[in-house]
Amino acid sequence: MSRKELVFLPLGGSGEIGMNMNLYGFGTEANRQWIMIDCGVMFGDLATPGVDLVCPDPTYILEEREALHGLLLTHGHEDHIGAVALLAPKLGCPIYATPFTAALVRRKLDEYGVNDAPLRVIDMNSTLSLGPFDLEYVTLTHSIPEPSAIVIRTELGAVLHTGDWKIDPSPTLGPTADDAAIRKLGDEGLLAMVCDSTNVFSKGESGSESKVRKNLVELIGRQEGRVAVTTFASNVSRVVSICEAAAATDRSVCLLGRSMLRIVDAAREVGILPETLSFVDPKDAGHLPRQHVLYLCTGSQGEPRAALARIARDDHRDLVLGDGDTVIFSSKIIPGNDREIYNLQNDLVDRGVHIVTEKDEFIHVSGHPCRDELKAMYEWARPHIAIPVHGEARHLEEHADFASSLGVAETLAPRNGDLIRLAPEGPEIIEEAPAGRMYLDGDALLPDGAAPMRERRKLGYAGVVVVSLLLDRSGASEGAPRIFCKGVFAGDALADLADDIAVAVDELPKKKRRDDDAVEIAIRRAAREFFDDVWGKRPLIETHILRSSS
Repeated sequence: MSRKELVFLPLGGSGEIGMNMNLYGFGTEANRQWIMIDCGVMFGDLATPGVDLVCPDPTYILEEREALHGLLLTHGHEDHIGAVALLAPKLGCPIYATPFTAALVRRKLDEYGVNDAPLRVIDMNSTLSLGPFDLEYVTLTHSIPEPSAIVIRTELGAVLHTGDWKIDPSPTLGPTADDAAIRKLGDEGLLAMVCDSTNVFSKGESGSESKVRKNLVELIGRQEGRVAVTTFASNVSRVVSICEAAAATDRSVCLLGRSMLRIVDAAREVGILPETLSFVDPKDAGHLPRQHVLYLCTGSQGEPRAALARIARDDHRDLVLGDGDTVIFSSKIIPGNDREIYNLQNDLVDRGVHIVTEKDEFIHVSGHPCRDELKAMYEWARPHIAIPVHGEARHLEEHADFASSLGVAETLAPRNGDLIRLAPEGPEIIEEAPAGRMYLDGDALLPDGAAPMRERRKLGYAGVVVVSLLLDRSGASEGAPRIFCKGVFAGDALADLADDIAVAVDELPKKKRRDDDAVEIAIRRAAREFFDDVWGKRPLIETHILRSSS
């Protein structure tokens, strides 16, 4: 008879930073019961042209959706909740979230027209039971309100899934981390901890939001012209710090950007935004003296459609910045966004704007634990097994080594798709599960390798050539081929390409000239050889074969 096992399966977020999706299973191999923790996205890049969002492929769990008891969300960042609206109809299970996270998810569901998702709002520090799992939310600190770890208790042991966290001894919004609850877990005997690895290479501590607020007051107080501050909209603590710094320097705050307005609205809805905060309408802000206004903007990562990018291009309807004005980046550069941010900053400098970043002043702290904070967490929790997640391969391996150096008995650095037995006799990878990606292309959610994605990548690399050829009923050419090119270099030799195609078709046996497939193959081969010679690249070749009735 098969024995019961407790297993862990990351489908996203292990081997990359972003699109977190984690599964815990309990039972025999033939009858496992499941819960999911987090369901996030990452954003498209130059390698995924036309794609806004990328999410994990949930095929593995969809095949067992009848055994999926719930989706639990640790906090409201896009890389943890961004795919909920895309996948909720497929998953078909209840979704559990604390009030602020639920408010953000509800807006996502409305945006995508998902009206029947079973969203369950739970309090901080809630406990609940789902199938064989007894679950407890534990309050932590992070760069967004209501971050929670989740304790997963089973008859084979308990696991602490940290989600994203840091240790902030003096947060400006919300409570400090509930270290007492984590120490109690350690006292009871914790089987495993599945833990954030983002800042494992950074020594010391990530820093406190209260010091950022103090420095913002001093920095903003030194400015004489208009001030615009950009930060991650989800960092409500930072939004509050900026607003308090503006009030301390006699500046009114104007919000610019849809995501900033959405986050502030959600925070106000659930009562976590201080009632004393007020904002001026963009139309009214333009009439205020330059030294008495502060614009709080989206766009810290150089997003081309965000408020700050539009200001830098001088196409924002409500704000023009120039000589004597200052833009403060109260944020860090997320790897991969470097070029877009530098271009944005250069555009602002060209307009005479003074730029201040976290390299110039202490105006940003990370929301993830540095090594001293990780050390403290391991001292509190004292797990038998350490499973690093939320990191690239180099982060996970370093985290596993660091945990070993702290005395953790067993470590395993997973990759997406590793089905890991935690108990009994774990940790051990016992299966490789399918773990791909899905791409939101317009309104369509496409699997990795879908034809539109392959073709668009090739178009971006080498363009497209369309060949149109008219043949009579016998297969003989009626006129020269017509050739249309986009994004292709052919020099002055397109006439030679037309000749090569005509020759290739005319040399086909008469029977094959009546076969459209054979003609298309001849055209593609001739075009590939031509572009290999004159350009050294192979564009996408499309053919239109027309047959006359004569």
